[in-house]
Amino acid sequence: MASGITSVLSSRKMGILALVGSLTVGFFVNRKQYVRTGVHVRRIYSPSAEYPDLRTHNSFMASHLTLAVYAKLCDKSTPNGYTLDQAIQTGVDNPGHPSVMSVGMVAGDEESYEVFADIFNPVIRDRHNGYDPCTMKHSTDMDSSKIRGGQFDEKYVLSSRVRTGRSIRGLSLPPACTRAERREVERVVVDALGGLRGDLTGKYFSLTQLTDQEQQQLIDDHFLFNKPVSPLMICTRMARDWPDARGIWHNSEKTFLVWINEEDHTRVISMEKGGNMKRVFERFCSGLQEVERLVQEKGWEFMWNERLGYILTCPSNLGTGLRAGVHVTLPHLSKDSRFDKILDNLRLQKRGTGGEDTAFVRSTFDISNLDRLGQSEVQQVQTVIDGVNYLIECEKLLEKGQDIKIPAPISRFK
Repeated sequence: MASGITSVLSSRKMGILALVGSLTVGFFVNRKQYVRTGVHVRRIYSPSAEYPDLRTHNSFMASHLTLAVYAKLCDKSTPNGYTLDQAIQTGVDNPGHPSVMSVGMVAGDEESYEVFADIFNPVIRDRHNGYDPCTMKHSTDMDSSKIRGGQFDEKYVLSSRVRTGRSIRGLSLPPACTRAERREVERVVVDALGGLRGDLTGKYFSLTQLTDQEQQQLIDDHFLFNKPVSPLMICTRMARDWPDARGIWHNSEKTFLVWINEEDHTRVISMEKGGNMKRVFERFCSGLQEVERLVQEKGWEFMWNERLGYILTCPSNLGTGLRAGVHVTLPHLSKDSRFDKILDNLRLQKRGTGGEDTAFVRSTFDISNLDRLGQSEVQQVQTVIDGVNYLIECEKLLEKGQDIKIPAPISRFK
């Protein structure tokens, strides 16, 4: 009798396993199509009734979000529940500056770029100067030995820095993550960083354990991200639960740092005073590669695909996610009417030294690469090195009362 019962139970188990197996295979076979089409969201009102008023807005999102596109996407969500309205809310709430084109939208997870491709792809093409994610592939190259030059004149360059972002696959991005997901990001990354050795050995500091004075000092010294008061952080809901599961890790010299759970899951930064960009990039490459190895050892990986490169919250950071920048003093060139055109042709951008959307102080600028997608890390750092050297040469000529020239636009894709 017992053997008969066992036989029946075994048959049932086999049947259940077969059913589960077929369902699992079906899930993976259809996952791409499932993600691409999105999850249906029930809506009470018509798309035309819900369509946002973007007539006074200046952003890439506002330029491409027609009523037809909105109607096609507004009743979809990613498998994690992220919707089009959540993605565009920051661009709806912030019309932008008439002369500064903002992106106007963010991703809530890796799948956002697939489910809402009809709006993300044209935004990406415009922001990244023609890069077409439908037909082009992104290249990665972190061989720092290929860099030419890289030592700036320190009469002009005060500090050098290279940063990027990385996202943990399988966890929602900051605009959409739950408290548990955010804490999981912190746990995974801090656990991995604990394996760094040599001059990369460091310590993690949770914001919950730092006093306001300690945080402000780190911000003033350009080591820590600002407090979440910007429209981007607030309107995207990235500032929720602040400062829970946010923090900074750095080595003892504060030349290699990792931010956790600000705009992205992580920001990896190499920096130092002075003009040795080559050394900063060498440390960046070796440190980032070691961080990725340690993350993979823990059973995790970074979000990446061949079309978009590394996946990050803002479309502006897709690709390498890399921003190589210097704080450089240009009192003469900055007063020249050709300054902005020179920067455009060199594929460079300027910011205040306090970060994005901060004022310029005493003719000192944060100059960095404009492009992230379609060129490798080596190419982008070389663009900054060559471009900043050109700016310094212009400054020296103007100091002597001599004229300068606007350079020809550099090739976008090589």
